[in-house]
This record gives sequence, structure tokens and C-alpha cells, in this order.
Amino acid sequence: MPDRADPTTPVQAAVDVPVLGPARYESPLRAKGRRFPDPSLRVRYQAREGSDDLTGEDLSFEKAGPREKLFFDPSHTTAAFVTCGGVAPGLNNTIRSGFYELLHNYGVTRILGIRNGYRGLDPAEALEPMVLTPDFVDDINDLGGTVLGTSRGSRQPSAIADYLESHDIDILFCIGGDGTQRGAHAIAREIRARGDMRSIVGIPKTIDNDVPYVYMSFGYATALDEAARVLRSAHVEAKSSPGGIGLVKLMGRDAGFIAAGAAIVSQEANFVLVPEVPFPLDGQGGFLEALERRMLARRHAVVVVAEGAGQHLFEPGDASKDDSGNARYRDIGVLLCDRIRQHFRQREIEVNVKYFDPSYAIRSVPPAAADRFLTDRLARNAVHAAMAGKTDVMIGSWNQATILVPIATAVAEVKRMSPDGDIWGSVLATTGQPDWRPTRGG
Repeated sequence: MPDRADPTTPVQAAVDVPVLGPARYESPLRAKGRRFPDPSLRVRYQAREGSDDLTGEDLSFEKAGPREKLFFDPSHTTAAFVTCGGVAPGLNNTIRSGFYELLHNYGVTRILGIRNGYRGLDPAEALEPMVLTPDFVDDINDLGGTVLGTSRGSRQPSAIADYLESHDIDILFCIGGDGTQRGAHAIAREIRARGDMRSIVGIPKTIDNDVPYVYMSFGYATALDEAARVLRSAHVEAKSSPGGIGLVKLMGRDAGFIAAGAAIVSQEANFVLVPEVPFPLDGQGGFLEALERRMLARRHAVVVVAEGAGQHLFEPGDASKDDSGNARYRDIGVLLCDRIRQHFRQREIEVNVKYFDPSYAIRSVPPAAADRFLTDRLARNAVHAAMAGKTDVMIGSWNQATILVPIATAVAEVKRMSPDGDIWGSVLATTGQPDWRPTRGG
């Protein structure tokens, strides 16, 4: 469902995946009767001839999947998983599927879990990795969060490379969002500079769904289910009170995919405010005027706002950053609560604002079926890529296929919801709210 809104068209060199060296070992998947895709098959950047943004170069991505020849000897390989950033539905499922792909299909027996994100890869933290076993991972697929622990923030790539060397880790799977993938790229560069033969493979995770070259990151589908449930509750609360307004703040720092998607899934929202479409608050044509018209006509309303929306409404202030290097955003939910109450009080119109902020509750639940299926696919393709010697690569999805994307290319871009795309068009049609998009050429 999310738009493909990556602003930069890559060149072919930017989509070619780095490889550690020649693949010399026969894949054990052959003995299991597994079929291997033709390595010459690729996924076109443009889905069809004559696309408006065709660059003249027939760009294509390497298709993910098992390879007949491996770079790593499974019997002498150590792999490790690390989960970073905020929790999301499906982290444990990714670990479990990757573990069993390594163990059962490839015969890798030394599989580790890094504790507390990149912090656990810093020798100064003195955190020994966990040894993953079938008994440990068997039931984790039904748990929210991550059994390995997580943290925000990066560590020195040189320190992490030292850790990987000291623990004889050949493959590191980095599960996380764009910040995690930037960290993975830095680690891969440090390893390459040392001449080490270690594979770094990224598995994209974020309920914000804002990782480039990933149609849908795991956690997003479950987040929509949970957010839609909250919107239905907000609608009940709004209709049950005189002048009821249900205001729901959802995650989405720079991309409004959750807010927009939840509104479409639930069909309960009357206004959706997202970072990609700056909205006027006061005056003719502003949000408060539109909300007043809605309240006078229908006596209740549901407003959904992404956490990164409306930052232009605040006075310039704190420019500090969090541990992940992201700018700290001001609380748009609190501002809207205050301004809505003030606006209707001045007009002597009764309203009862019910404020919902379910962010952490949404992301900490076990995954829904769609995310369980997706995590399994991503994890197994990550293992295939790593065993074949691919490195500094992320598992992506493009034109309905699973692909291999150089992390350097993914982290050089941003993914945002297109105000001119189908998703935002559906939001406008569902809510009937004013269209605050800038006029073309204006």
C-alpha cells in the first residue's frame, strides 16, 4: 500500500551489490532439492517502458534468493543477529526464521545473539553474546519486543570491528530502521578497510515504513491494525460526548504512512495531519476553521496526527538530537489539544477533547499474520545473501520482488509519502478534509 516516493534515481553502479570474493562452496540446499534462481535474472528499476522518470539507463537490482555456490563454509561459520532502535512487531520472528534457515538449511551451528543493540557490540560494554539454541528461539515468535534487547545510538565502527574479530563472527545481521542501516554501512566500510572477510547484511524494520527501496517494512501492517483499533475507540469516545473530539497522535517522525494507513483501514478519521503536507492552523481555510465546520454540522470528529506533523507551528527552539541522531520534535498532540480547546472556548462552542497517544502500545505487540509472513521472507533471504558472500547489503522489495540493495544507496535517500500519490488521495476521499497541498508551480 505505501507509495514508492524515493526522490533520487540511482545509477547502475549504485545498485550493484558488494561481494566478499569468489563463491567456492557447494550449497547444501542442492542436496535438499532446492531450486536456485537464475543469477542473471534481475528486477528492473522501471516496471515498464516509457515511464515518465526513465533515465535512459536500464537499471536493475539483483534479485534475492539462494545461490548454488557459497562464500562461507557452513561448518566453519559463525553468524550473529543484532536488533537496534525502537521495538517493532516481528523482531523475534525475524531472529527465529533466520536462526532456523542457518541451522536447518545451511548447517551453521554457531549462531549468536548480540545484546542491547549496537551497544552490545562495543567491547567497552563487556557484554558477551548469547548463544542461540532451538530451545531458546522456539517460542519467541509469539512475543512482542526483542529477546535480544535493543538500544538507540551508534558505536565506533572500529570498536565493533574489533568485537566481531575477537568473537570470530563471520556474518552480522543488523535488524533495524534507517539509523541502524547507516550504522551497518559504517561497520561494513571499516571491515572492508581492514581487509577482513565478514558479511554485514541489513534487514529493514520500522513501523514508520520509511526505509527506501522497501515497499513495506515489517511491523507496519501490525501497526496499522493496532492504530485502526485506537481510531475506532476514539470514534466511540467522540460520539458519546457532547461536542466530542477524538484526537489520536501516531508515530511518524518524517513520514505519515501510519497516520494515513490507519485512517484508510479504519474509515473513522475526519482529519489526517502528516509531515508531508504542512497545514495552516488558524484563519480562513485553516485546520481549526475546518474542524469548527465539522463540529457544527456533525457534533463530533476524529483527528489523526503524525508525531512529526505541524512542526512549522512551533517557535524555533531546542535543536538537540536524540541518541539516534534525530532532531527532537515538539509535541504536536499537546499543541493541538490546547489550540482546539482555546478556539472553541473563544467561540462559546462546547467541545470535549479526548486525547490518545498509543505509540508504545502499538509497536510493542506481537506481529499480525502479514508481518509474520514478511519477517520469514526477509530473514531467509538475508541468510541466502550472507552465505553467498554478499555484504554491505540490505534486503529490499521493488516491483513486487525481493531484491538486494546496497546499504550505501538506501541510506543516501529518504522515503516519504507522496502528497500526489494514491495513499494521500485515498485519505482525502475518505475524510473529506481540505486539500492543503501546495498548488503546482506555486
